[in-house]
Amino acid sequence: MNEKAKTKTNGPVEGIVPVMLTPFHDDGTIDYAGLERLIEWYLAKGSDALFAVAQSSEMQFLSLAERGALARFVVEKVAGRVPVVASGHISDDLDAQAEELCVAADSGAQGVVLVTNHLDPKREGSQTFLASLNRLLSKLPSDIPLGLYECPAPYRRLLTDDELKACIDTGRFVMLKDVSCDLATVKRRVALAQGSPLKILNANAAIAWDAMKAGSAGFNGVFTNFHPDLYQWLRSRSAEDPVLAEELSTFLVVAAVSEVLGYPALAKIYHQRIGTFDSIRCRVIDYDVRERFWALDAVLDKIVAGTERFRERIAAL
Repeated sequence: MNEKAKTKTNGPVEGIVPVMLTPFHDDGTIDYAGLERLIEWYLAKGSDALFAVAQSSEMQFLSLAERGALARFVVEKVAGRVPVVASGHISDDLDAQAEELCVAADSGAQGVVLVTNHLDPKREGSQTFLASLNRLLSKLPSDIPLGLYECPAPYRRLLTDDELKACIDTGRFVMLKDVSCDLATVKRRVALAQGSPLKILNANAAIAWDAMKAGSAGFNGVFTNFHPDLYQWLRSRSAEDPVLAEELSTFLVVAAVSEVLGYPALAKIYHQRIGTFDSIRCRVIDYDVRERFWALDAVLDKIVAGTERFRERIAAL
């Protein structure tokens, strides 16, 4: 494993954990200067850890070399200030998966995240999932912490309770990015993971605050690319003003509904506005988001205005 792995922070993967964007230049190459500014923005806004090379990073549209370089760059620039986890797990062939995950491990990341649907690509059930899991575990470095991600592409494969318990029982998993979007499921999973190293990170904004109050270890949804600091206040300081917390929670839910309006380009427009990077180029989107989603900028105006108003109210406490 890369020597950098020996110097990475050993903190838990919990709290507000943005799923990172990948900035591109207009020619489609990775904008590493913009990525460095994005990393600093995440950290300045109170992020507790970073999830690199995820679906929001457009990992399905990155080469293996790009995925490895991206993860290494994030680890290098974060420099141990917070934990970094990385995925890049996009293949169905198990040998290719092992290669992808070992590349992520070699980046020096705090943890390597497995995508659940690739452990059962033909939807055959738990027997296939567990056989794939065991084969991959035998090929990955035994000292690298692991995560699980119920990525919705190419299909959302939720873990059964028995599958989650099997993963917990290995002692190797430290996080689950929960995409159940169901509070009862989150609560049940929190109970299953109690006493183990595994943390449940809800990824759905609609239940974000309720999930955190119910024991979820944090939030790992896409709107951490707009206002991670607001989620952080809700998680760690909401008791200071319960009325404000209720209002903020509602705003965050409504704002996140705009994810369907051309995300991740929508988030890139926001970061272009604030100067994080120059281009809104995406590899996952091959159309003009402003042409397809009328009044997109007007929607973003309202999200930005609401974000700033809540920041002002929090600052005034």
